[in-house]
Amino acid sequence: MAPAPESGYPFVGTPGYVPGGPGLEIVHEQKDLERYMKEAVKVSNDSPVLLDRFLNDAIEVDVDCLSDGKRVFIGGVMEHIEQAGVHSGDSACSLPPYSLPDAVVTELKRQTEIMSRALHVVGLMNVQFAIQGQTVFVLEVNPRASRTVPFVSKATGLPLAKIAARAMLGKSLDEQNIRGEIVPPYFSVKEAVFPFVKFPGVDTILGPEMKSTGEVMGVGKSFAEAFVKSQLGAGVRLPEPAQTGYVFLSVKNADKPGIAPVARSLHQMGFRLVATRGTAAAILAEEIPVTIVNKVTEGRPHVVDLIKNGEIVFMVNTVEERRNAMADSRSIRTTGLAQRVTTYTTLAGARAAVEGMKAMAEARLDVYDLQSMHKDLAQ
Repeated sequence: MAPAPESGYPFVGTPGYVPGGPGLEIVHEQKDLERYMKEAVKVSNDSPVLLDRFLNDAIEVDVDCLSDGKRVFIGGVMEHIEQAGVHSGDSACSLPPYSLPDAVVTELKRQTEIMSRALHVVGLMNVQFAIQGQTVFVLEVNPRASRTVPFVSKATGLPLAKIAARAMLGKSLDEQNIRGEIVPPYFSVKEAVFPFVKFPGVDTILGPEMKSTGEVMGVGKSFAEAFVKSQLGAGVRLPEPAQTGYVFLSVKNADKPGIAPVARSLHQMGFRLVATRGTAAAILAEEIPVTIVNKVTEGRPHVVDLIKNGEIVFMVNTVEERRNAMADSRSIRTTGLAQRVTTYTTLAGARAAVEGMKAMAEARLDVYDLQSMHKDLAQ
């Protein structure tokens, strides 16, 4: 029998040395741990299986910095839109942060500089933080360039890789005329691109195992404008209120307190709502109109029938990370994928999508060229 991890449940299991690779899973209880350990050794072979504490309801943040050995320059602070637990390569992120208090951002920068100096970094460094309540956790410290460097460079107008390479060759930041951090007066949102449409039947649920194959970027004067542009760039078509059809909502227990604001915004934009019983109860409690629809296990007609009939135009479906819960709702997501229904599997992603839909409805989408935006940045 597999012993319970010292960190307690839930935790993230990583077989061998494959961060982001196959076999990553969030484990919630003893029976799942025993099953997971049997499956993980098939991937890890002789390597250890790592068990890390999982942080519920935490905000993840990336910070890119570079140093010449004397001075540390903060390249950018990126707030993830999806909560911690979704692989950083699969999560959208915003530069500058769209909801973090200034004091928290300042603290993240302070800790990043301290770690860079302690590690004697010359060149680029990336730190991944998680913020749970008032506590800041350090998830990873990578003394190298990360996948976010091209995004930060394009958002701030600074070629970070070139600056870091020169620093590694002995040219100081002062000699390169690199002064204070650049915080753009506009928002840039990086979004992951997924290959789901090429793999019929695949589950679109996001988790610790990386599934994306690329990324795009949207820029706007507001977070909502930047986010909706990132969705368009990733091939995600957000519905418009004039479309006929329903919005389907079904969320896990932890998300039920937060689904009402999303439902209210959708209703105010003119969408008709359907939801499973538990989610509908949370929405009706706030006096928002919604029609109850059966889960697949509750008999027909059920939600998958509505999706197949083309009656659903947008879905928000979050599930407990337990394997049985994901299996029960898998047909909802796979059928939605087959029918090309835009689906969000995290509440944070749904909130951002709703803000983007509001921007579309209010015609607040403009086209900008990066050259003009970079000219406005304070060097």
